[in-house]
Amino acid sequence: MLTDMQIAILGGDARQLEIIRKLTELDAKLYLVGFEQLAQPFSGAVKEKLKDVNFSQIDAIILPVPGTNLEGEVDTIFSSEKIVLTEQILNKTPSYCKIYSGISNPYLNQIAKNSNRKLIQLFERDDVAIYNSIPTVEGTIMMAIQNTDITIHQSSIAVLGLGRVGMSVARTFSLLGAKVKVGARNTAHLARITEMGLKPFQLDALKNEVSDLDICINTIPHPILTAGIIANMPANTLIIDLASKPGGTDFRYAEKRGIKALLAPGLPGIVAPKTAGQILANVLSQLLQDDFENRKENG
Repeated sequence: MLTDMQIAILGGDARQLEIIRKLTELDAKLYLVGFEQLAQPFSGAVKEKLKDVNFSQIDAIILPVPGTNLEGEVDTIFSSEKIVLTEQILNKTPSYCKIYSGISNPYLNQIAKNSNRKLIQLFERDDVAIYNSIPTVEGTIMMAIQNTDITIHQSSIAVLGLGRVGMSVARTFSLLGAKVKVGARNTAHLARITEMGLKPFQLDALKNEVSDLDICINTIPHPILTAGIIANMPANTLIIDLASKPGGTDFRYAEKRGIKALLAPGLPGIVAPKTAGQILANVLSQLLQDDFENRKENG
């Protein structure tokens, strides 16, 4: 249980509702910032303006999956209020206060470092990323069906990157009957691709490998689908970029070439927010309980 633990939840989408539900069940005291348009009541949760939260009493801050933008602003779909997390706010919190976010960026890293507060990125955890890859794959299949006029079966698909999402995407599209090849740099990843019964290729050879594609699915969060690569794609190729913003695709050039390129980070929160929220809620509740117990034991 999290009785007497005070937690500030700042902004977010429908995934946060599952987190709120789970933490109220565990008897935590929640301060919800950026939820004034939410009609649903939660016992043990209070809607507050950011300026009215007493951060000196806050044990943990929970941010949405994207964290903040590079100016510190927090996204929320349940409020028109502008919510900005600052170093000054973090300095008001107790020294043991931890910040939980899905991912981070230079701004969030810097204010956490300057205030000497621990920042925990949930998507760096293998369990969260692997569970989250399931709704990501389902959303990718949905996008592929909606944005092409061919079946996935027998289509030519390249998946770029064999991380936790890339592996799930490649395996599932192959099971649906697609001809899947996977690009990677790591020799162990190339070996794993072969073991999975798929065609591996070095990313250095990407320009040649895209010349016959129906769909290209990128999971690499670096500029990988550059103008030079896109220029070698058939005009009817669909690009689905699953990497975190701004993705790894030259979207301006893709549009100029008439190639449909879709940036689709955060698919779990779009296609399956309840499931995606439960994944985060289960991991978060365990981390918070462990932290709470440790602090009680150490006085």
